[in-house]
Amino acid sequence: MVLPLIHHPAFDAQFDAAHRFPMSKFTRLAEMLVADGLVPDGWHVPAPALASWLELAHDPRYVEAVMTQRVDAATEKAIGFKVDERVALRSRCATGGTLLAARLALDGGLACNTAGGSHHAARDGGAGFSVFNDVAVAASVLLADGDVGRVLVFDCDVHQGDGTANIFADDPLVFTLSIHGENNYPTQKARSDLDVPLPDRTVDAAYLAILPPLLERALREAKPDIVFYNAGVDPHADDRLGRLSMSDAGLAERDRRVIGFFRERGIPVAGVIGGGYSRDIEALARRHSILHRTAAEFV
Repeated sequence: MVLPLIHHPAFDAQFDAAHRFPMSKFTRLAEMLVADGLVPDGWHVPAPALASWLELAHDPRYVEAVMTQRVDAATEKAIGFKVDERVALRSRCATGGTLLAARLALDGGLACNTAGGSHHAARDGGAGFSVFNDVAVAASVLLADGDVGRVLVFDCDVHQGDGTANIFADDPLVFTLSIHGENNYPTQKARSDLDVPLPDRTVDAAYLAILPPLLERALREAKPDIVFYNAGVDPHADDRLGRLSMSDAGLAERDRRVIGFFRERGIPVAGVIGGGYSRDIEALARRHSILHRTAAEFV
């Protein structure tokens, strides 16, 4: 068995190397996974998300603004970059990639995107480097199509999944869980179904110790038919926006415990890469590849 991996060249919108968002990590990550032998049969290439999918999680006026590259200046400022044609396509392809990962996971138990985890985008607009909330869109499509009845979003990005929490605040079919840095972005936190704020400089042992009871509680309360796992690597000690103190080995063990817990119980898992903000693209891409290399252990 080969782990289904999703990639599209448009994931890289080709920002200037000096940009605060390390866009080139997507291309380098894909190159590494090929070199590591994890893509022997080629990529699963997603279609760009349709407007009808996006509108299940976002205001149609905002979707139209992105599709036509007419996002207002205030929203672009909140996002952190201009929503031009390349960014609009990137955002649609990343969202399509997460939906494809979910459908492949439903078929075979596990699949991973090489993008995704844009969890700050809320119903009325984007924020925090997030244009569309790919996980929220994918979960909404699966529910609307009747492919699943209940969804768990297990978010381990260092920043709270505030957009996801807000989108599903009144939806009993989607359980949102966020493990994040207490003192990190966003300043104004949303209310997930389960929030786990961590103090600055949290190390591997302390992080890993909280997982067993959280996983049990999430399973018990969410009763999911599928899990969307946001494996952000920004809790790493070297991440410039992280404030936590995890190592590569700690991140790998986190991924192993989360993915293993649900796969051992026969629950499909769709993985997305989430955040990571190092200037060292080589180290950052390698860190993101931890998700895919660890997930491959379970197929």
